[in-house]
Amino acid sequence: MAVTMTMNSKKFGYPEPTRQTGSSAVDAYKEFDASELYCARCKQAVPVRKRLLLVLPEGDKYEYLCALCSATVGTKMDRQVKPISLIV
Repeated sequence: MAVTMTMNSKKFGYPEPTRQTGSSAVDAYKEFDASELYCARCKQAVPVRKRLLLVLPEGDKYEYLCALCSATVGTKMDRQVKPISLIV
């Protein structure tokens, strides 16, 4: 004889867990910004500053700088779809 037990989370005052499905779950992790990266000059993980380096037709290029020594520790291309408009 098997006994099955279920817990009612509302009984304990906790909300029911929600599950994201479809594109909303994927969209939540599309864009990341670094808060710390490894700096070869400082030889440790350090906080970084994000600086806009170039504005290109395919997206914006950012540079991550070490907050301690201002060395470049990484780059990132932000490829958001923007309509290109030309002024003639």
